[in-house]
Amino acid sequence: MLKLYWADESGLPAGDRGLAYGDGLFETIRMKGRQGVLLGRHVERMVRDAGRLAIPVTRQELISVCRQAADRFGAGPDDQGWVLKLTLTRGTGGRGYRPEPTAQPNLLVAASGLPPIPSPEGVWADFSPVKLTVNPLLAGIKSLNRLEQVMAARDLTDDRFEMLMLDSEGQLVEGTRTNLLVRFDQGWVTPPRTSLAVAGVLREWLLEQLRSRGETVAERPLAVSDVVGPDCRGLFLLNSVLGVVPVRGVADHELPVYSGLATIFDLNELLE
Repeated sequence: MLKLYWADESGLPAGDRGLAYGDGLFETIRMKGRQGVLLGRHVERMVRDAGRLAIPVTRQELISVCRQAADRFGAGPDDQGWVLKLTLTRGTGGRGYRPEPTAQPNLLVAASGLPPIPSPEGVWADFSPVKLTVNPLLAGIKSLNRLEQVMAARDLTDDRFEMLMLDSEGQLVEGTRTNLLVRFDQGWVTPPRTSLAVAGVLREWLLEQLRSRGETVAERPLAVSDVVGPDCRGLFLLNSVLGVVPVRGVADHELPVYSGLATIFDLNELLE
């Protein structure tokens, strides 16, 4: 049975395996009032990835918690939005790394204000010197193990919105908090799901929308030259809280800002 904790009342127990070993995963959901952006997809991802980690949780349990959280945090008059964070861990107990087979999962529920939304005119990014290593067993899972992203994010500045991370072979993977999508004359390119540390729900939704419109979408490795070279027609950072963020420059390279995605993307239309 799921054990529920509210962050504004108490934290997780000291022996929680998420705190001790990063044994768990999390979701951050952009909310407006009592509705969430792509809420169903966030819930489905948590259930699916919890299954990969053998942490028992059901869609019904998570939907019920989201409704409670919406009643608790989303009843105010402010319609600017807020962020719901769900942190699911395997629970408490087990000697060392070996978990107790009867451990009951813990779910910590927290709310915070909506971060500043970037300008539609575009942001500046840079390349991180921190390499991103993705274990195939954990590819795509938004687990609690995010130390490489933490190290890369230390280099963020007021004029650098995101750090783009490469793998050990020099291929672009993702940002510290975003997925990548590049526009070319031939269509769209994004790194393959199997190479990602986090496979975002906005990425999934947007690729479906582009394909349904008959546009060409390829999932393949991205080189730095794909982004800073002459064939790039636009680079986008994807994050379900921040939205679709155009990039107007990376390091010292200015990029074209493509506005076509604005015709198919509206966060308010994705509320559930």
